[in-house]
Amino acid sequence: MAPEDKNRATAAAILPLVGGAANVASIAHCMTRLRLGLHDRSLVDDEALKALPAVMGVVEDDTYQIVLGPGTVARVTPQFEQLVEEGRATAPEPAAGPGAGPAPAPAPDSAPASATASAEELAAQGAAIKARRKAKNATPFKLFLRRIANIFVPLIPALIGCGIIAGLNGLLVNLGWLPGVTPALAAMASGFMALIAVFVGHNTAKEFGGTPILGGAVAAIIVFPGVANIDAFGQTLSPGQGGVLGALGAAVLAVYVEKWCRRWVPEALDVLVTPTLTVLISGLVTIFGLMYVAGEVSSAIGTFADWLLSNGGAGAGFVLGGLFLPLVMLGLHQALIPIHTTLIEQQGYTVLLPILAMAGAGQVGAAVAVYFRLPRNESIRRTVKSALPAGLLGVGEPLIYGVSLPLGRPFVTACVGGAFGAGFVGLFNQLGDTVGSTAIGPSGWALFPLLDGNHGLGSTIAIYAGGLLIGYVAGFVATYFFGFGKDLLAEFNVSQEPAPSTVAAHGNTPAATAPAGPDGPAGPDSDGTDPGASPAKAPAGV
Repeated sequence: MAPEDKNRATAAAILPLVGGAANVASIAHCMTRLRLGLHDRSLVDDEALKALPAVMGVVEDDTYQIVLGPGTVARVTPQFEQLVEEGRATAPEPAAGPGAGPAPAPAPDSAPASATASAEELAAQGAAIKARRKAKNATPFKLFLRRIANIFVPLIPALIGCGIIAGLNGLLVNLGWLPGVTPALAAMASGFMALIAVFVGHNTAKEFGGTPILGGAVAAIIVFPGVANIDAFGQTLSPGQGGVLGALGAAVLAVYVEKWCRRWVPEALDVLVTPTLTVLISGLVTIFGLMYVAGEVSSAIGTFADWLLSNGGAGAGFVLGGLFLPLVMLGLHQALIPIHTTLIEQQGYTVLLPILAMAGAGQVGAAVAVYFRLPRNESIRRTVKSALPAGLLGVGEPLIYGVSLPLGRPFVTACVGGAFGAGFVGLFNQLGDTVGSTAIGPSGWALFPLLDGNHGLGSTIAIYAGGLLIGYVAGFVATYFFGFGKDLLAEFNVSQEPAPSTVAAHGNTPAATAPAGPDGPAGPDSDGTDPGASPAKAPAGV
């Protein structure tokens, strides 16, 4: 099957399972997930979606997110959009009522008290944990952080592409190769970063309900070279002062000014007055206030990061690496994107990402330990094997929600593994050998092409690889020796049939049939096939 046909087939399989074209309110995608706004959530057939070979899992958040994996999602999304448009054109009526939705899952067969625990049971527990976490974390502050993340997530592909080009350019410059090409590569790598404030302003206005182009127009003031002729607070402004934080603040202000104008300006004058006042008022506040304040905050972020790693070193890395998996579990890790972006603007790379990436290494080590500690539970072992490739590439949610978190103690020992790996990288930062990333998004092995530092690429790669190795080993050892109590082993280390039936879930969690996880674990290969995928996929993550 041609790649385009395969992607269209995936989109065609997904569409009826989310209630059809009439039930889709909005479509977007990030690095790994197709994000859908839905009119009626009850029309979605979760279990059928999770059973599709191309679907690695589903995530419920402010949007309904279907995890397809990096690369795949960017190819499936246009096909899905086309199918939705075609569906709306041919059948504009709203989707059928709840009665036409997917039938509820049949009640699980009763199981004896000694029923064996399987990956399906773990998946059910993981899904229940995710649902409880989602309910607890729908606070105004955390919802605000997710909105901030929504502004920056669409920028990640450009950050990755430009970051890799910057790394390639640096390598060629150091080697003295292709001197006629390196200036062009430098322009490609730097052009986006020079104007990133404009894109942040555009996305901010869109996220907060304003006119995107007005948000971009106000944010463009920050990077305009002419601001160097303006004095504010007794000093001359510099183009780019305040960076992405200033752009974010300027665009939010523009949204509120625009909304105020919409309420008070007569409709006959709206097209002239509202844009003018929005840019004028927001622009003046940006020039004579926000640029200075945001510049001071941005400088403080860079200074604090340098101070923390120069003085805290191993200790700071240990704490940051140990706490990052819980942030991923809560879906709040993307709120760090503005900090990473600010550091990249200032220093050319973010020193925090390689340290935080060690959390994934601890998770991988813990999963391998689970594999060896449960030699007779083929269902869970299949889940681990199918989730490991994603984990090695830095996509940790399948292992979190499919394996370690439902088991309980292995999640804690995975955090320990990440802490040791991050402590190793932090120690070298303290010794003056900085390890950074020129872009954000990937981690694990996928971060190698983006590494940069102050002592040469070879040293930087060696330190990062050493941190990964220590994270793997520490996560494995901590989980193997301390991740299982006698009761847990007695329940899960049992023989199973190749296709185990649904059983009563452990504890108070009801039984469920093979919920799927976000980014895996039975992720598709490059050709879209899914060899060796078990019936159970990890439950939805964040």
